Amino acid sequence: MIILGIDPGLANTGWGVVEQSGPRLRCRAYGCITTGSHEPGPARLAAVHDGIRVVIARYAPAECAVESVFFGSNAKSAFATGQARGAALLALADSETALGEYSPAQIKRAVCGSGSADKAQVQYMVRVLLGLDHAPRPDHAADALAAAICHANLRVRTSMELEVRG
Repeated sequence: MIILGIDPGLANTGWGVVEQSGPRLRCRAYGCITTGSHEPGPARLAAVHDGIRVVIARYAPAECAVESVFFGSNAKSAFATGQARGAALLALADSETALGEYSPAQIKRAVCGSGSADKAQVQYMVRVLLGLDHAPRPDHAADALAAAICHANLRVRTSMELEVRG
């Protein structure tokens, strides 16, 4: 099964594609859709939407994991991230890709064992879990791969629970 992870952001939307075969995970690709602050807002949102559509068309994911918006002290940043997230979700809706949504803490806990892990810990664990020879860069792509890993782990756990109950 192919899983697309997305770390939304207006300046940088990270994406990562993971292939799951049973408990095994393999990185297929990752990258970042980058927009410039000098570009008009609608053009930046269109770039996120179109970029995610290209990734979906190329890798044909069966499911997708998207990081939810974290509301910290910067409301302006959270609002822009929410807009980018909406553009990515629209691309997913257009493709009818199944969706899982996870908080940053859920993703960090699934990948690192702690919901308060820092960026370097996430990058390191993504590298280890996917058997990469280097940490994924930029960190937005690593976060997107982490979202895909989180989704894959929760899918495996849920299906195992269903088998035990069944």
